[in-house]
Amino acid sequence: MTSKNLIKALPKIELHLHILGSIRPETLLSIIETDNIESAYNNKDDIVKRFEYSDFMNFIQCYMEIVDYIIDERHFERITYEMLENCARCNTKYVEASFSPMDHISKGLQFNKMLNAIRRGIKNAKRDFGLEADIRIDIVRTSTIEEAMSILDYIAEDPNNIVSIDLGGNEKMYPPKRFADVYRRAAKMGLHRVAHAGEAAGPESIWEAIQYLNVERIGHGVSAQQDPNLIEYLKQKRIGIEMCPVSNLRTGAVHSIKEHPIRDFFDKGLLVSVNSDDPSLFHTDMNYEFIQLHQELGFSVDELFKISLDSIQSSFLDPKIKDQLRRSFTREYTSLVE
Repeated sequence: MTSKNLIKALPKIELHLHILGSIRPETLLSIIETDNIESAYNNKDDIVKRFEYSDFMNFIQCYMEIVDYIIDERHFERITYEMLENCARCNTKYVEASFSPMDHISKGLQFNKMLNAIRRGIKNAKRDFGLEADIRIDIVRTSTIEEAMSILDYIAEDPNNIVSIDLGGNEKMYPPKRFADVYRRAAKMGLHRVAHAGEAAGPESIWEAIQYLNVERIGHGVSAQQDPNLIEYLKQKRIGIEMCPVSNLRTGAVHSIKEHPIRDFFDKGLLVSVNSDDPSLFHTDMNYEFIQLHQELGFSVDELFKISLDSIQSSFLDPKIKDQLRRSFTREYTSLVE
């Protein structure tokens, strides 16, 4: 088996994956046509071309355009199912999928209907592909505190397979500190805590997420490389870093994969995972991410498998399930390399 095929066969876990950012171009086109939505897209190729960005804010603009095209909650079932089908093709066994309900509630959609559609997609994907998935809710930085608290109200009413909250969006304009009370309440509700930080802002954004939000994982965390004290803190506290190399390349957070800090973070003993973020929007998947690390940053197959094991450790799964996954991953890997 070639190294490339071996990497594709590795068992994987994905912890930073946005549901809407996983929408297939052909699915988006189908939704536009089915719901008779006016758009600038005449075919799939038009959509693929739109999924190119000059910088992070250009990406956010594209993402919000897609939000505007989702005018019926039922579409989330198909989007979620197809997202997990793509994950299964990469031999991904478990996914923590991020969903940003306030983006859609502001357009008139209902939280419970959207979540139930996502859950149907997860249930059907488990039946057909055998992988497990949980949901993390992105409260979105542009939300008011009242809106963010209302999302926690919704979760409290129906917490089924929602494992954490997240904080995504423009971190330069909306720093983490203002959501401290929201995160304190989430912790009391038993929710795990993640925040996007250090993607489009400096290490101070990561420090603020740690200090005020008491996060257990950091989404992206690229700018941590600028602060040796932060690197040491993340290592000592075992705060997981959800790294998204191709995403960071597409949005300009790094200039090339060779410049991505994941190699340095891994070598220094940080708890890193590899993720595709918004795979359709960034023309990537987990296999492509792993292969890029192998080809551009010299990660060996053994090192990539260690990242899979570290991803299990970073996950919000029950400790007993983590142990089961480690054993099954090790058996599967051993059978591949023998």
